[in-house]
Amino acid sequence: MKKSAFVLALVLGLSTWGAAAQEMGNPPDQGGGPPPRNGGPRHDPIFIALDVNTNSIIDAEEITKAPALLITLDTNGDGKLTQDEYQPPRPVGAGSPPSNGQQSRPPVSPLVAALDVNGDGVIDSDELANASVTLKQLDKNGDGQLTQDEIRPPHPNGCGGHGGPPSGE
Repeated sequence: MKKSAFVLALVLGLSTWGAAAQEMGNPPDQGGGPPPRNGGPRHDPIFIALDVNTNSIIDAEEITKAPALLITLDTNGDGKLTQDEYQPPRPVGAGSPPSNGQQSRPPVSPLVAALDVNGDGVIDSDELANASVTLKQLDKNGDGQLTQDEIRPPHPNGCGGHGGPPSGE
């Protein structure tokens, strides 16, 4: 039990360090456009778990290893990812607080939406096992990797991601 707690702490620590390195301006975003705003892919635990080399691109090797990479988020060891494991609550002061007094969560990322095939809010063992195939479906240009443009959520007003015009305009 102590060993699994240590491994979990190590994984979470490395994930946090990787996210901090990204925020400090390490490798530029090669997916085009400005860096993600707060809540973007670099703050998404699923993205962080998949982007092992922290280059802001989920490459073919990372897609292939997706089932093993994603299971590292399974903090309770039940073989599936629930919302509290893949989408932690927003930090205090981020956005408007919910009226019911509970912690709010950011909108579901495109990665979660793709992985949660049945839309029940849980990425179950079958969905984890098929993660590589599912992620390849997000590869809009067929180059074998997922860039920021392919995985960041669209802007709420219907424009392209991050408030810019939709791609191709």
